[in-house]
Amino acid sequence: MRIIICVKQVPDVVDVKIDTYSNKLIREGVLSIINPFDEFVVEEAVRIKEKHKGEVIAISMGPTKALDVLKICLAMGADKGYLLSDAALAGSDTLTTSFALSCFIKQLHYDLVICGLESIDSSTGHVGPEIAEKLGIPQITFVCKIDINPNVRKGIFTRETDTGYQIIEAKLPILITLVKGINVPREPDTTLIKENNIGKIGLKDIGIDSKMVGIDGSPTYVKKICKAKPLFRENMMINYKIPAHDRVKQIMRGGMLEKSKNSKIEGKTEEIVNKACDFILHNILKE
Repeated sequence: MRIIICVKQVPDVVDVKIDTYSNKLIREGVLSIINPFDEFVVEEAVRIKEKHKGEVIAISMGPTKALDVLKICLAMGADKGYLLSDAALAGSDTLTTSFALSCFIKQLHYDLVICGLESIDSSTGHVGPEIAEKLGIPQITFVCKIDINPNVRKGIFTRETDTGYQIIEAKLPILITLVKGINVPREPDTTLIKENNIGKIGLKDIGIDSKMVGIDGSPTYVKKICKAKPLFRENMMINYKIPAHDRVKQIMRGGMLEKSKNSKIEGKTEEIVNKACDFILHNILKE
């Protein structure tokens, strides 16, 4: 059984800086780490390999220093690592990134492709599903439990949803994205790193024209980045002697006095409660 895992090197969020001219992350001189979501990917892939035997191949895209991420994958138990690196790839959006990665994965035999839910530097969650689409295979996102049966080439996957869980049986090959906390990643063992098991490839190796990737090939771009304005918590006095329906209205108005027409809601009790919950989630709990 061969498992392909896609990992990414990201800047430490503590040191994130933005180039105000290009609206891109400044990576030079910034500490880089393996994307935290991808640590769970490596661990889960290695666990599947240990249970059913097989091979784990780690793939990453980025500059030469991203080889460090692949070394971490090998130190955690992956068998091989490949870095897709080319100057023409600079500035690629998620669509061109997934295109380039899928072109390389197509050259490999695989039973399972695993990606992290998202990366902490962009948090789009696009790349995994886009790779699946370009490979022409099914995908299951937000996976929190995996049970593979390689003998019948099927797997049972438990998927987190907003309202609970879904249990899905699917045939291999398939691409899945994992939620944070699906396992406890092991500590890397540097003695497992073998330099000969890490390779570096370019666009020519996967047959891609440089115009199809990078800034020129990307249909999306960052127009502007600005800091979010902090929300200020306000104290309010609520009259607990009035009915719950009226108390919810009072909360939505920000207190005893109405703040604006936009914060006042009318309707049935259930509608008001739902809107009140949305208001609390988006304006209070996120502070």
